[in-house]
Amino acid sequence: MHIPLRPPPWQEVLREASAHDGRLVLILEGVDLGLARERYLHWDELRHRRPPEGLTHEEWWAAIKLAREPSLKELPLLGPSDEPFRYGMNDAAHEMVHTIDRRASGEITLSEVVTNPHSRNRYVVSSLIEEAITSSQLEGASSTRQSAKDMIRSGRPPRNRSERMILSNYRAMEFVSSIRDRELTPDLICEIHRRVTLDNIKDPADAGRMQSPEEARIEVVWADGTILHVPPPAAQLPIRMEELCRFANGEGVRGFMHPVVRSVLLHFWLAYDHPFVDGNGRTARAIFYWSMLHRGYWLAEYLSVSSILRRAPARYARSFLYSETDDGDLCYFILYHLDVVCRAINSLHEYLARKMDEVRQVERLIKQSTEFNHRQLALLSHALRSPGARYSFTSHATSHNVAYQSARTDLLALRDKGLLRQWKVGKSFYFTPVDDLGTRLGEVGAS
Repeated sequence: MHIPLRPPPWQEVLREASAHDGRLVLILEGVDLGLARERYLHWDELRHRRPPEGLTHEEWWAAIKLAREPSLKELPLLGPSDEPFRYGMNDAAHEMVHTIDRRASGEITLSEVVTNPHSRNRYVVSSLIEEAITSSQLEGASSTRQSAKDMIRSGRPPRNRSERMILSNYRAMEFVSSIRDRELTPDLICEIHRRVTLDNIKDPADAGRMQSPEEARIEVVWADGTILHVPPPAAQLPIRMEELCRFANGEGVRGFMHPVVRSVLLHFWLAYDHPFVDGNGRTARAIFYWSMLHRGYWLAEYLSVSSILRRAPARYARSFLYSETDDGDLCYFILYHLDVVCRAINSLHEYLARKMDEVRQVERLIKQSTEFNHRQLALLSHALRSPGARYSFTSHATSHNVAYQSARTDLLALRDKGLLRQWKVGKSFYFTPVDDLGTRLGEVGAS
């Protein structure tokens, strides 16, 4: 992993320029030209690009920093020398939070895969499974997606550490969803960590426990052995966690901070402080989800941010490093993470569009089939749109105003074709759609 070069001290560049006629004016003109409103480049990228006419790379950087400085606000998160991290919002960031506001909260129109109460719970479970798997894979879990999904859905015990990590992460994400209305406390953070690392941490005593001053701090190390981050001393952790929770609960900064940005910065903050022996990344992402749900972004429950992060883990790491190496400017991390959330929302909508298109295609196919009567077609259409729905002889008879025996014949025929699953509670029989109903109906309709 390449560690970004620290930028040159831009204030010194300005002082040197002021000693030469016309140089400072050129730099100030660079600010007026709006150079800082272009893509938010770090010095490590900027030094490889052609500077504007008449400016050196160092002077170009000084012009950009001059333009950025007025918009940066201090945070209660402190760096190595007790200097505060700062954050800012450029046009791209404002545009992305507007998109997230519009598409992830409030009363918005979504596919009935989400809005239908029968299918909603199933999709939430699928999203939690996906996030648990990919978040764990970011930290070394090697289980295949299908194997992990089968384990969670079937309830079988995990077979190895990777599966234990994924199962614990899944249960922790369920817990995070259940506490969305609670305020964050250090004890609650430790409880989230305990659930994240349960049965998959080297020493079980470390689950839910912050590091103590007597321990050597756990550094963040890339796969090639490069040390990416040395966290603050463990002796500071109790105070830092209290400050993090104040910030999480809406305090700690002057003026308005957009709630999505606050959620993103919580992710950075916990990852930066790195309070635990293991599982810091998973805990940081879980707290991001808590913050989004806590602030009314209900669609976050359906998003898998880690599946986007996993596609380019180096970019994820670099967004941390850019912020750390450029005077604590968190705009790099904010921009990256907002883009990830927007991409996760897009992926969700694309998935929903595909699923509903599949439903409509299968419905067209089965309506052309002569194997089903109109009552069975109506039930199958409902089942396609409502995975997890439950039917009985009585409910089917009532829905279609037919005799009990006719309803019984309908449902048993669908069971015999492998389209419904039957079970018994007391003296009553119930039926639910099979998991791969769409595939099976597609085969029936095409035959």
